[in-house]
Amino acid sequence: MLDVCLLGTGGMMPLPYRWLTALMMRYNGSSILIDCGEGTQIAMKEKGWSPKPIDVMCFTHFHADHISGLPGMLLSMGNSEKTSPLLIIGPKGLTKTVNSLRAIAPELPFEIEFKEIKDEEEEIQLDGYRLKAFKVKHNVICYGYSICIDRIGKFSVDRAKEAGIPVQMWNPLQKGNTVEYNGKIFTPEMVLGPQRKGIKLTYCTDSRPADLIVENAKDSDLFICEGMYAEPGMEQKAKEHKHMTFYEAAKMAKKAKVKEMWLTHYSPSLSYPGNYEKAVKEVFPNTVVAKDGRSTELDFED
Repeated sequence: MLDVCLLGTGGMMPLPYRWLTALMMRYNGSSILIDCGEGTQIAMKEKGWSPKPIDVMCFTHFHADHISGLPGMLLSMGNSEKTSPLLIIGPKGLTKTVNSLRAIAPELPFEIEFKEIKDEEEEIQLDGYRLKAFKVKHNVICYGYSICIDRIGKFSVDRAKEAGIPVQMWNPLQKGNTVEYNGKIFTPEMVLGPQRKGIKLTYCTDSRPADLIVENAKDSDLFICEGMYAEPGMEQKAKEHKHMTFYEAAKMAKKAKVKEMWLTHYSPSLSYPGNYEKAVKEVFPNTVVAKDGRSTELDFED
């Protein structure tokens, strides 16, 4: 099960009723944070989640509304007695950018490891899930991310017994490992059915519509996408500033055949984004104009 919380939904600047865009997820004892704008710590406290278990942090790009909350977050993680390493992932220049921000957080009780993304698409295997980064279309280098939790096929007790596999070997085989016992080799294919549907979440902010976004969001259980503008006549402004309208995001969601889309990263001038939910649902019915703190649990299908 993947716990998901959209901590903030604002773009450019925090507002009294809207924190800057940040997404936090929890899976199998670890936590992942994507983007960390000003106010992310407060939004996290409002949710009741702790920064201590965060072991992976991803940045889409280095505009202030996506990274300015990092020094304070690192200090809070240190104050929560975190000692395990933190992996930070982001575009080229990540190490220099983070180390510059750390001028006000120089001493931490945990190590920071860096992974700079250089290609258009890059996949990173983490503890129990895959993280796929893909380049989007903004006015600086910017990436979206997909979190994929794979699910192996169902274990067949009958096949295990027929193959004469000792019971003590069943557990590692269930986990996809090949085992040896009394000179015999047993492989997962001997006892596992076809791979079952896993869990997939795709996150994208600060971009024009792009084929690469659609490709990477394909069949996602949840697609979280920026919708900077919703008002009529904002299409040209969206193009100029390399952002998206609600309706452009909805067209991508429809094309990618996602189950559900949450909109986020609203312009400060968009005071009541919910007023446009009905209109955007005409493009993609399963759209949510998300508010700060919106949460869900994504689970495996039975």
